[in-house]
Amino acid sequence: MAYNNTIGIIQNLRHFFDAAESDLLDQMVDAGLESVQVLANDSSLHLMTPENAEKLMKMLDGKLRITSFWCGWSGPNVWNFVDGPGTLGLVPEAYRAIRLEELKRGADFARLLGVHDMATHVGFVPEQPCYQGYRELVAAIAHIAEYCAARDLHFNFETGQETPVTLMRLFSDVGADNLGVNLDPANLILYGRGNPVDALDIYGDKIRGVHVKDGVYPSGDFHRLGRERVVGEGAVNFPVFLPKLLGNGYKGDLYIEREITGAQRCEDIKKTIKYLHTLMA
Repeated sequence: MAYNNTIGIIQNLRHFFDAAESDLLDQMVDAGLESVQVLANDSSLHLMTPENAEKLMKMLDGKLRITSFWCGWSGPNVWNFVDGPGTLGLVPEAYRAIRLEELKRGADFARLLGVHDMATHVGFVPEQPCYQGYRELVAAIAHIAEYCAARDLHFNFETGQETPVTLMRLFSDVGADNLGVNLDPANLILYGRGNPVDALDIYGDKIRGVHVKDGVYPSGDFHRLGRERVVGEGAVNFPVFLPKLLGNGYKGDLYIEREITGAQRCEDIKKTIKYLHTLMA
């Protein structure tokens, strides 16, 4: 069965205003990209202004559709198993208040872009509900979910730093109708949290966005994450994962993510576009 899901890309907000990156983006559009998940991280949060939203929409008119916004946050961020739980997302109490305000600004910016989905890394969600700060985390997520709901937005969790079961338990405990999953199958492997194919059964219809990324499990130094790979060269079983995802009724975008910059990123993404077309035929 052929599928017609839109193939898109994740692009940092600041790169849209960089001439060299814009030229590479044009090449990827020519190769078949149709949509974009705009990302703002700690290097580009300051660009979330009404003026830049207007500029971006004019810039991409007739070229790419903006279909989602990925909002980061400021402060320390260490992407490993040792310091990650104390620095990432909304989990660390020390940074929670300022990051909630940044996510609110992101929600306002998302609405200026005309999208209905905002995603982020919430952090290392505790696996045990009896964890001392769990109830406070639930309350914080309920707060930002309510703020997003008032702006007709889903608040989507990028996967990987918690097991699929832990994430679904958190959704149940928060109880908001507008919580969703921004599924990154590679992250489940990079963090050693689960098998992406099996995870589809747990996330079910909560999946509202998918990152097309590949990687390998942690090895050697188990204090560090696994490594990203070009799609098709890692441990994500895309020939099984993608047909199951689409066969389960997922109609959303497939956002290619390659966490490098420059010409090689462009070439890897163009290669991935071709690969996805073969799996969707």
